[in-house]
Amino acid sequence: MAEIDFRGVGKTYGDGTVAVRGVDLQVAEGEFVVLVGPSGCGKSTLLRMLAGLEAITEGEILIDGVVVNKTHPRDRDVAMVFQNYALYPHMTVFANMAFPLRQGKMPKADVAERVREVAGILQLTEHLKRRPANLSGGQRQRVAIGRAIVRNPKAFLLDEPLSNLDAKLRVRMRGEIAQLHADLGVTTIFVTHDQVEAMTLGQRVAVLSDGELRQVGSPHDLYNHPGDMFVAGFIGSPSMNLMRAELRNEEGWRLHLASGSVPVSGDVVRGVSGAVHGQEFVAGVRPESLVLGDPRLPEAEGLPRGVVRLIEVIEPEMYVYVDGFTLVDSGDPDAPSGEMLVARQPSGRSVSPGDVVAVGWDDKNLHLFSAEDGTAVTG
Repeated sequence: MAEIDFRGVGKTYGDGTVAVRGVDLQVAEGEFVVLVGPSGCGKSTLLRMLAGLEAITEGEILIDGVVVNKTHPRDRDVAMVFQNYALYPHMTVFANMAFPLRQGKMPKADVAERVREVAGILQLTEHLKRRPANLSGGQRQRVAIGRAIVRNPKAFLLDEPLSNLDAKLRVRMRGEIAQLHADLGVTTIFVTHDQVEAMTLGQRVAVLSDGELRQVGSPHDLYNHPGDMFVAGFIGSPSMNLMRAELRNEEGWRLHLASGSVPVSGDVVRGVSGAVHGQEFVAGVRPESLVLGDPRLPEAEGLPRGVVRLIEVIEPEMYVYVDGFTLVDSGDPDAPSGEMLVARQPSGRSVSPGDVVAVGWDDKNLHLFSAEDGTAVTG
């Protein structure tokens, strides 16, 4: 097992394209860290620099305290699993798994013993004589992982290893990878664009955007305490609703949106350094934290209201899309923007397209972000 340390790591290509900018990240011995972000954010480039497959143009990468910037890939003692498995089609499963050991001149008897040991762990024993073309996607993925495990490397590097699998198989393979890490305890860095994979697998998750490291933390911290609007919009499905808002003190503090206002407690106001009347923010509320009510009731007076446009039922819940709000672009190309927020509700709720609803939330579920630079000011 190894400690891995990225210190100010960057990558700029010859045409001036900047893929990675000044990344500082420490991975502890035996830790499982996930690099997540949208396509093109630099996460795979960062992993390939660690493996030695991409040259570093600034900063240092250390493995167990040793700078490896100019160390040959085979001498870094890390094993990489690729998105496309990278198996040799003309070789059997046994030969594919044995390849790195034979390259290392391990005695033939020891190679056979090690391959069969790992094949047993991955439930591949009965497939050792087959070729990759005769295996399912999940079996091919296990062979690729097995080829990495047999080497007893200091670290496993997995680059989008589940993206070619169907949804049901991805769920199963996530469980198998998590169990493998629990059994082997090897330092693991896992790259994905799928935030569900990131949140279910990672002991810590590093969120990247445009080559920059935006936030690192446990899945719980990223979900409940996003450091900026990008992380807030990227982590969570459906994404956090981000709305333009203005804080006003009108015989009590209220947060004004496009179609009404929500009362704000003194605790929230005190949590904002230098909050003043008329200050603009971006208000963030997760879909499950929104409360939809009857606008005719006294407690709904003054609350923002909108029209239900669409309902998606995904038992045991439903997603209710409400028009009439000004949503802010978080910077994630897949996050919602425009005028419809989404509320996650129990599927039995009596609400239909065309209904007018009042929208509110509890203060403890409110996140406020700076209208200027998008950084979190509360939550």
